Amino acid sequence: MKKSVLTRYRVMAYVTAVMLLVLSTCMVFKYGFDKGEDITFVVSQAHGFLYIIYLIFAFDLGSKARWSFGKLLWVLLSGTIPFAAFFVERKVTQQVEPLTESPEPAVAKA
Repeated sequence: MKKSVLTRYRVMAYVTAVMLLVLSTCMVFKYGFDKGEDITFVVSQAHGFLYIIYLIFAFDLGSKARWSFGKLLWVLLSGTIPFAAFFVERKVTQQVEPLTESPEPAVAKA
């Protein structure tokens, strides 16, 4: 498997996790303090769009790493649980990194 598959998953995992934390904060302000309804709408739309991209990249990684359905489902759902994506991303990276292709060593020309 190419290292780029893991890299794009990792980037989207972090982006999705941060956006979910921002969305959670916006929801607290919207429902707790009756402020920020417009920003909450914008952040929720952005998170939804980015989550779809995360799902595509996570599914691609899972299919290439040949994960079980349960593991794939857990990774896909981690983008909906605040802070979970950070921990799941770290564990996935540790497990998948050995499966990635190592770069070809540079050949010295004489």
